[in-house]
Amino acid sequence: MQESGITPKKLEFDEEARAKLVSGIETIAQAVGSTLGPAGQTVLIESPHHTHGITVTKDGVTVAKAVDLIDPTENLAVRMMKEAAERTATSAGDGTTTSIVLTRALVRAGMDFISTNAEKTDVLRDLMAETDKVVASLKKNSRSVTKSRLKDVATISSNNDSNIGDIISKIYKEVGDNGIVTVDRSMTNETYYETTHGLKMDRGYLSNLFINDHKRDECILEDVHILVSDAEISNVLQIESILKPIITDNKKLLIIAPCSSNVVNTIAANVMKRDMKICIVSPPNFGYRQHELMNDIALSVGATYFSEKTGDDLSLMEFSDLGHAEKIIAGSDSSIILKDNTKEVDKRIVDRVNQLRDLIKITTKQADIDFTLSRIASLTGGIGVIYAGGNTDLEQKELFDRIDDAVCAVRSALEEGILPGGGIALYNEARKYDCSEKTAEKILAVALRAPLEQIFNNAGLDIDIDENKSYDYGYNIKTGEFGDMYKMGVIDPLKVTRSALENAVSVAATILSTNAIITMARSIEQATNYTS
Repeated sequence: MQESGITPKKLEFDEEARAKLVSGIETIAQAVGSTLGPAGQTVLIESPHHTHGITVTKDGVTVAKAVDLIDPTENLAVRMMKEAAERTATSAGDGTTTSIVLTRALVRAGMDFISTNAEKTDVLRDLMAETDKVVASLKKNSRSVTKSRLKDVATISSNNDSNIGDIISKIYKEVGDNGIVTVDRSMTNETYYETTHGLKMDRGYLSNLFINDHKRDECILEDVHILVSDAEISNVLQIESILKPIITDNKKLLIIAPCSSNVVNTIAANVMKRDMKICIVSPPNFGYRQHELMNDIALSVGATYFSEKTGDDLSLMEFSDLGHAEKIIAGSDSSIILKDNTKEVDKRIVDRVNQLRDLIKITTKQADIDFTLSRIASLTGGIGVIYAGGNTDLEQKELFDRIDDAVCAVRSALEEGILPGGGIALYNEARKYDCSEKTAEKILAVALRAPLEQIFNNAGLDIDIDENKSYDYGYNIKTGEFGDMYKMGVIDPLKVTRSALENAVSVAATILSTNAIITMARSIEQATNYTS
């Protein structure tokens, strides 16, 4: 009988514990690794929360997330492998399969080459240091991505779907390198894209009564004036000087400001009764970030930003303080503003972007850097949406995942550059350690070859690469040709490869340093119902 407040635990040590961990690693790596490369296979997943209960995918992260094992120790290894994959997906958007393949190879090699517990600490420290050297070498050998290479990156990351590669290449040419590209599900079986030049906010209309396109549940206003303020509008009389010309001349108005429920309801009622063309959207984000974003919005649309932080009085706002946009599309949870293209606004935007680029140089926190980059993207780029179609829900879901991976890969390539693909970049780094007697370097030599070996194995081929050739020389499995990987369009984003390696080493080091495992004691029935 279990004592009240006591939860029984199961303890495992040494070889027994590590053997269970390795078993879990092998299980998930076998399932996920089978999807890698042009010859990668699809995985069929029982998915009780999905339509028809089935998911068919070649997406590594989808496969990884689906794996949960009954044995608690094996499942701990699976959860750690998932962590490596998810970290990679979060930072680079792709590379989850590579990360898992690398982790398995690192653990295997570590088990083989680390003979005593006494040397383990030193070896793992050396492994981290050597990984930094490999990353530095990858950066040195990378190239900036060109417009002509975007299609290649997208094609490879979408499991060699040239149609997806073509769509993504076209959309980035239209929105620019700093543009925002997202993926959504199509309402039809067709896959297509749409682009706009403007900015996107993560806030939608504050009342359903603002909707004027009931088919899409959106408020769409063209030739629209824009009020931008972070000061709360608690009474409509505060903006009477603005509303009068809007109503009198039948103009259109977008209000981006915090508003009391009374103001929202009053204006919404007048929209319905008097057919006024007005929409209200809350300011994006919070705190100082809200202030910065509102400044950017005001600049983009040519508005005077009225802020309570600087003591601005809304009652003093004049019609000339309003901005203007070609069109706004406000949905339930996001809004898009299509900007006017005037030289005056463009010059101010250029100045602001230059200031932000200078700010990045002195910023150390990654979250602040990412925020600043998103501001630059909003100010300079366009907005594109790719709509994934399909004849069935299964087909659409699988296509959506592949397009999303490809978009993320292109974004990563634009950020950090590209490497020769197909696992050849890591394979070439491995060759540097072929004659080494250091344990950490021998582990890396094995692991860095693993992605290429997995790709060849999935294609049913043995590795036969002339190691006397250049860094960019490799084998195109899709065409069966040897040559320059860049010229053949077989390329990988540096950020994806780097993130996969760094996260794999981190997780593998944790697993290799483990000597005792404590899990919840559970019955078979409990294990079956256990969710990691």
